Amino acid sequence: MPTYIMLTTLTPDGVQTIKNNPARIREVNREVEQLGATVKAQWATLGQFDFVNVIEAPDEQTIARVSLELGSRGTGRYETLTAIPIDDFIGLI
Repeated sequence: MPTYIMLTTLTPDGVQTIKNNPARIREVNREVEQLGATVKAQWATLGQFDFVNVIEAPDEQTIARVSLELGSRGTGRYETLTAIPIDDFIGLI
């Protein structure tokens, strides 16, 4: 299944939401699953991005739907990258 890296930067509203309800992070992961994708790994990070997520989705349309749905809430900004397994990448060269 295709893998995507989703980089998340929380807005001030998003920071407040997480501060008031840390369990919201796992709730969002379940909502991602309802949209047809799976969060395979997740880290809170320091620096430009607040979270790094590894997500599997069957296709670009599904990950686009996830990104649009999350972005429409106004609690975060998202950058999604397609992850190419290194052996596949080497095979393309």
